Amino acid sequence: MSAIQQEHPHARDDAELAEHGYRQRLNRSLGSFSSFAAAFSYISILTGMFQLFGFGYGFGGPILFWAWLIVFGGQFCVALVFAELSARYPIAGSVYQWSKKVSNPTGAWFAGWAMLAGSVVTVSAVAIAEQIVLPQIWSGFTVFSNTTQNAIFLGCCTIVLTTIINVLGVRVMAFINNIGVAAELIGVALIIVLLLFHVHRSPAVIFTAQGAGPGLPGWSALGYLAPLLLCAIMPAYVMYGFDTAGSLAEETRDPRKTTPRGVLRALGAAGTAGALLLLMALLAAKSIAPATLGVGGLPSVLEDALGSGVGKVLLADVAFAIFICCLAIQAASIRLTFSMARDHALPFGDHLSHVSEQRKSPALPAIVVGVIAIAILVVNLGNAQIFLVVTSVAIVIVYTAYLLVTVPTLRQRRRHGWPADQGSTGWFFLGRRRGLVINGIAIGYGAFMALNLIWPRSAIYGSGGYAWGGVIFVAALGLVGAGYYLWRQHGRQHEVADEHRAVPLAGVATTEAGDITGD
Repeated sequence: MSAIQQEHPHARDDAELAEHGYRQRLNRSLGSFSSFAAAFSYISILTGMFQLFGFGYGFGGPILFWAWLIVFGGQFCVALVFAELSARYPIAGSVYQWSKKVSNPTGAWFAGWAMLAGSVVTVSAVAIAEQIVLPQIWSGFTVFSNTTQNAIFLGCCTIVLTTIINVLGVRVMAFINNIGVAAELIGVALIIVLLLFHVHRSPAVIFTAQGAGPGLPGWSALGYLAPLLLCAIMPAYVMYGFDTAGSLAEETRDPRKTTPRGVLRALGAAGTAGALLLLMALLAAKSIAPATLGVGGLPSVLEDALGSGVGKVLLADVAFAIFICCLAIQAASIRLTFSMARDHALPFGDHLSHVSEQRKSPALPAIVVGVIAIAILVVNLGNAQIFLVVTSVAIVIVYTAYLLVTVPTLRQRRRHGWPADQGSTGWFFLGRRRGLVINGIAIGYGAFMALNLIWPRSAIYGSGGYAWGGVIFVAALGLVGAGYYLWRQHGRQHEVADEHRAVPLAGVATTEAGDITGD
């Protein structure tokens, strides 16, 4: 090791970042486990399972197990594409930066805008999941008799705490997050093992529908495809956010090798553990009738099989997992905000991209994301149905952001044989033919699932005008984003024109780096 490397152990990582036009400003302190943990805690199968198991099972019964495997397979193809991109472009902001490299400034901005909007709304959606477990652990967590009000109160308290931790910097966030992920992994393993000793039926149950098949209103012609499509929304809600490892690339040691592993290991661990947890829940539940298990969900399975004492201990672990999930989602939102802001792709870019010299972490984005997430909860205080529409559509927006990366990546592969230079570098590389196939599957799955998620159905969004709430919300978000982007581009054209007029007077031509048109 040279004297320079001894003095600056991350000199190579910083130099590689400089090749993309950015100066190292964040604290590069995360190792392999922290990279994995950030992505795993964003997915957080305990959070998703306890929040949404009843939702998915009520629609599909045991078919939910197969829906989980299908979504896992589709998302793993997306993760493989992201792993390759994270090795090639280890830059904070993941989806936004990757789209900028393989697409164009316009596509990159909309990818970042969609991902940011979806992530901030997801912070709110995850935070209120504490209502599912905390009151069952201790009655003192029931501050308000109204369930909606209590959920929003607990959610706001959660967001305040995660905001404080994120403001303190990546070291503090990663330390707490690592503990949370370790606790979640242990908790998942314990639940699976303990439920194994309380099995009531054989695994053949996953080949039955338990009455959730043909017969759904308006869907009878589709047979078992109808409940499969509906219950697939549950795992689609859970298995995303694995790109968070890429969002923390500028804070990760040796990110070209560490980040791809973090992306794939996080989704692989979550998908496998989730499938086992689903299977054990089906085998151990006293009743697997959708009308019963769909209402009680996983908490009822744990209480029936393990008793209230052990069940409460495991529920405490779930509550911690929900908190850590909220922490990780906010951390990813902060890095995306920072990355877009330093490119002047967001309002008040200079302020949002400011990094504290002491903590080497962007503090203002943490506060802004926290305030907006709390505002989303408060605005929906009196109307839980509107909040359901908003949170459901948040996932559609994320899937759209993913497509704004996978589609241009496939185009690059077909036109230019991209990436042609990774095979000899030791980075993660899918290969040309295999890359085309995997990338194509990722696009097909992503487009189909986005359509499935946004399709106006009263079973998901409610009756009346709410059924079209998803379409309306996505359209409104797109229009707002397009309006700001066009306004910003118009302003940039005037700035460039003013600079050109000033050149003859000054006699010196200057350029300004860092805008959304370049690194």
